[in-house]
Amino acid sequence: MNETAGGQIDTVMQEARVFPPPPEFSAQARIKSLEEYRAIYDRAKRDPESFWAEFAREELHWFEPFTKVLEWNEPYANWFVGGKTNVSYNCLDRHLETARRHKAALVWEGEPGDQRTLTYAQLHREVCRFANVLKELGVGAGDRVSIYMPMVPELAIAMLACARIGAVHSVIFAGFSAEAIADRNHDAEAKLQITADGGWRRGKVLPLKATVDEALEKSPTVQKCIVLRRVGNEVSMKEGRDYWWHELMDQASADCPAEPLDSEHPLFILYTSGSTGKPKGIRHTTAGYNLYVKKTFEWVFDYRDEDLFWCTADCGWITGHSYIVYGPLSAGASVMMYEGAPNWPAEDRFWRIIEQYGVNTLYTAPTAIRAFIKWGDEHVEKHDLSSLRLLGTVGEGINPEAWMWYHEKIGGGRCPIVDTWWQTETGGIMMSPLPGATPTKPGSCTKPLPGILPRIVDAHGNDVPVNQGGWLVIAHPWPGMLRGIWGDDERYVEQYWSQVPRCYLTGDNARIDEDGYYWIMGRIDDVINVSGHRLSTIEVESALVSHEAVAEAAAVGRPDEIKGQAIAVFVVLKDAEPSDELRNELRQHVRKEIGALAQPDDIRFTNALPKTRSGKIMRRLLRDIASGKETVGDTSTLEDYTVLAKLRGDEE
Repeated sequence: MNETAGGQIDTVMQEARVFPPPPEFSAQARIKSLEEYRAIYDRAKRDPESFWAEFAREELHWFEPFTKVLEWNEPYANWFVGGKTNVSYNCLDRHLETARRHKAALVWEGEPGDQRTLTYAQLHREVCRFANVLKELGVGAGDRVSIYMPMVPELAIAMLACARIGAVHSVIFAGFSAEAIADRNHDAEAKLQITADGGWRRGKVLPLKATVDEALEKSPTVQKCIVLRRVGNEVSMKEGRDYWWHELMDQASADCPAEPLDSEHPLFILYTSGSTGKPKGIRHTTAGYNLYVKKTFEWVFDYRDEDLFWCTADCGWITGHSYIVYGPLSAGASVMMYEGAPNWPAEDRFWRIIEQYGVNTLYTAPTAIRAFIKWGDEHVEKHDLSSLRLLGTVGEGINPEAWMWYHEKIGGGRCPIVDTWWQTETGGIMMSPLPGATPTKPGSCTKPLPGILPRIVDAHGNDVPVNQGGWLVIAHPWPGMLRGIWGDDERYVEQYWSQVPRCYLTGDNARIDEDGYYWIMGRIDDVINVSGHRLSTIEVESALVSHEAVAEAAAVGRPDEIKGQAIAVFVVLKDAEPSDELRNELRQHVRKEIGALAQPDDIRFTNALPKTRSGKIMRRLLRDIASGKETVGDTSTLEDYTVLAKLRGDEE
């Protein structure tokens, strides 16, 4: 990243709408007002160590107490030094002596409509049995276990069983190629692979075992493979290497005490695509991560014991790790899990699930919300969504128009929206409204959570003025932070800690407004420099999506001899037909919304945008297409290669 890539950014987007929390929501909330939030935030800022220590002592179980709260040798943090705990114990065993023992922990629906509910006692029993299966196959503390499974309860069971014995899991989203699995297995030196015969996606069987068989040809460190029977398709089982999940479980004892593990014992590795193309294994550890996801879950989602919480992410992503498994279960929550696609067998699948199960909190991605808008309101309107009391978004910034649709159509105008900003690296949510306390502004993640100290700086590390964009950095360690990149300390230091002294560089641009609200303006390399003005891609995209014909848009820069960079946009329409007239209308619309400077030079119509499996638009690929280059780097996270092929051609 060069210095000129990180100067101040011109902001052109104006958003004046403000939505205070509904008084009836605030009256019952954990944090009831902005004043209460400020008091907690200020206490954490004054003395972060005693703030986190108090929660750690009260809210986690310790086999041995910690002797020091934080050891900070920049850029390496150790939290709750000397303590011994276990994440699986905190998620399960702690609840067994309480009324939660027979409460639903996981409420699951498969894509074909099959259903299962596991109480905390039942989940504990399954996890203990599978932990004994792992031990029987020679897996111990510190060994890496690779997991490639559909969204079934056994995925969470496998994660919790690894945590119980101190094995380090690496969950790989069950849509990645054999090559991507092999790369990750090789990097982690995985000892054991867990998979399923297949999984359901839009009525078709994904042949997961066949993909794993191919990956294991190039995964020399993997000795054994456990296969869950999910769909019943024919699979090849290699003698001495492959074992059926159900056969192993039939012989396993349900008695498996949780291992006391050091606070900094690695819990998991999670691979994320880097901007350079080589995936990097983000390393998270035990106590700090566990405490952070539990507290942020309780604060942000204002969790109540009777709630049914649904995060629609996959456990192959950090959102699934933190807000399907570890955060909610540590808090004793009931969690909804769904295996399949949101539009199978019809576009109302999500709304039917909410109505049928009485879901109270929905946490989903802006990319999904924009798809729902494109599919049409009629799918929403046929269902009773009155059980919802809170909505959340995750994965990328949400444009104001999609925020308003979510607020009105899904929340009925009565549900607060928590627009959360965080990353794989941060472990948990860093900035978000607190739903009973924070007035919200469509498109803003509002304010930092207690214990988080963000700054917005220029390339020299100086704070930028209000409403001026710059680099978003975090100025103090927090318990959920990554502890490094697996096997690559040099890359960890270079990528996150070398640009701004004593600060973690998030890789995002942001601005702070006159009310102290934060607005994420896209990745640092998602800035377009037009005639010396640095424009945020998110602002251009938001202007386009505010046009009634547009479902989704992605803006990138391409080289231009006169202006330095020209603005190229890729547009997905709702149901309008592409035409030159519409192209001109969209140009004028952006000009009217944010000014002539932001008017797109190129507008390409497309049926879909290339995205990662977690729903992020792959702008790196779009930049290559816009500038006529060949695509380079890691595309293992790309959801649909045909989208890329079409965009590379002349199709519009």
